[in-house]
Amino acid sequence: MTTHAPAASAVQPDTWLAQTHEVVNVSRELVDYNMYLQDVALQEAVLREGAGWAQASLTQFGALTGSADYLELGAVANRVPPELDTHDRFGNRVDYVRFHPAYHTLMRTAIEHGLHASPWTQPQTGAHVARAAGFYLQSQVEAGHGCPITMTFAAVPSLMTTPALAQYWVPKITAPHYDPRNVPDAAKAGVTIGMAMTEKQGGSDVRANTTKAYPLGVGGPGEAYELVGHKFFVSAPMCDAFLVLAQAPGGLSCFLLPRWRPDGSKNPMQVQRLKRKMGNVSNASSETELRGALAWMVGEEGRGVRTIIEMVAMTRFDCMIGSSSGQRAAVAQALHHCAIRSAFGKVLNQQPLMQNVLADLVIESEASLALTMRMARAMDQRGTDEQEDLLARLVTAVGKYWICKRTPHHAYESMECIGGSGVMEDSPFPRLFRESPVNAIWEGSGNVQCLDVLRAMQKTPAVVEAYFREVAKARGGNATLDRYVVALQKEFSDLADLEYRARDVVDRMALAIEAALLVQHAPHAVADAFCASRLASVGHHQYGTLPRGVDCASIIARATPQA
Repeated sequence: MTTHAPAASAVQPDTWLAQTHEVVNVSRELVDYNMYLQDVALQEAVLREGAGWAQASLTQFGALTGSADYLELGAVANRVPPELDTHDRFGNRVDYVRFHPAYHTLMRTAIEHGLHASPWTQPQTGAHVARAAGFYLQSQVEAGHGCPITMTFAAVPSLMTTPALAQYWVPKITAPHYDPRNVPDAAKAGVTIGMAMTEKQGGSDVRANTTKAYPLGVGGPGEAYELVGHKFFVSAPMCDAFLVLAQAPGGLSCFLLPRWRPDGSKNPMQVQRLKRKMGNVSNASSETELRGALAWMVGEEGRGVRTIIEMVAMTRFDCMIGSSSGQRAAVAQALHHCAIRSAFGKVLNQQPLMQNVLADLVIESEASLALTMRMARAMDQRGTDEQEDLLARLVTAVGKYWICKRTPHHAYESMECIGGSGVMEDSPFPRLFRESPVNAIWEGSGNVQCLDVLRAMQKTPAVVEAYFREVAKARGGNATLDRYVVALQKEFSDLADLEYRARDVVDRMALAIEAALLVQHAPHAVADAFCASRLASVGHHQYGTLPRGVDCASIIARATPQA
């Protein structure tokens, strides 16, 4: 029997199942949306804390930071890490760090938008608030380049202690010009500033530093020295100058060390290697040798910690912004995905258990943002309002400790909302997760921050009164918070083993002030859920353990970006 194949024209294209599947029920990239206008909590904070005048510029900036092309710059800057050329091909020492053009674009944009200097160049009500909001948006795109932006911004208060140096350097630091060339500062309209404090034997204990500073003349503030020693962690070595701690004859002192000498020769601050970091990949961090490097004393001899702490205070505040930004970036991805993906017959964000998780993540993010922006307002009023001075002194350390330490678990839990795809390297979550511990460790780890809180309380007891005055603004707004504050106040009447208990006390201080801000300013659904889950509960909980009665749907809807 003969069997005839059907005519070719009769065969359907999918007869042999060559088309194996159709891509359905998947998420899509969160791109081409206005990152500012799609963040209700951020908009409210900007208006509340005194920067409503920046609404138009932040709206414009939010459109840029949420655009697909700009977001891709952040991914590329981390995919292609910096490389170090210690010498040129002829054997000359150059200490040149090469970056992908994406990194330079991010740096240029940040500087041209004033994220490195706007409160100094345009001081006004809400200047720090507006700058914090811009930095919050920019950091969601890419965090690593924020390190030199932060240090450049933070160097100004320290340099202002020495007018002879400030007169030349501050105009260049605050100029809206980015010039990445490896050339002397005299040839540049704008410069960036790094920091070199840490040494191998001391870490955070900078008084253990062994780098020596030798005066070239009479010595003292604004005078020249040569520095000899090793710095184990220098961020970021491509900057034009660095604030450095070294042991002068009169004790540990602060110095400004440029990459080039005034005669145009290379200053012998020699980069030994770039650090291989698990996160913050786009940013170059390095080890350096100071082989008689020329530097000028900043501030008084022997008062180096006091001088540089002005810079450190600002960098710690930026750690709060950066970690709050990381929380927002993570939860925005989770909310976006869960608004699209379905499982077991329902869109994920309509399922009760997932609603519990998402709402809990949103609450954490909103609380972090509220505290960060409140501290931005305190920064705006420093020097003119004693209450704000005291609040900034104490609560910046509280917030830096709490927000930064909460971020890694927040990033992980947000990643889990995506499922297995979230772990893949083509997802944004591996970068967010690797970045999440950085701010908690840099600029003073958790224990250092808690000890700083205790130091502030002991040195200036009025900071405690200022803290409770701030929290009292929410009195009567939530009974759970009121009881929590009364219990917290009792902690301060018992000073026994306070250092041992420091983390517990600072945890509770952070929760109380975050709750107070939310009770005053957030929707009832957000504030009540925060108080019920963070203040009334006993023991440790995972995200997604909100108590009954929380309006998860409204919390989720408020925070979900619409791309």
